[in-house]
Amino acid sequence: MPTVMRIGPYRFHFYSDEGDEPPHIHVDIGDGECKFWLDPVTLARSMNVAPAEVRKIERLVFENRVVLMERYDGFHRR
Repeated sequence: MPTVMRIGPYRFHFYSDEGDEPPHIHVDIGDGECKFWLDPVTLARSMNVAPAEVRKIERLVFENRVVLMERYDGFHRR
């Protein structure tokens, strides 16, 4: 589960065995996790993350979408 970046309390990562899913990123925060599709940036799911926190994470995903897509493609499309 490669870590792509860390911003504050958030760890952005993906799993290497997720099949043919569209580009996405998982974001861990303590006991919670969110999953966002990257094109377009959309919440796929959230577990144990408050709605206000989800919005903060969504903004970070949107602001870093280009880098996240590059890293996703670099790993999954080798």
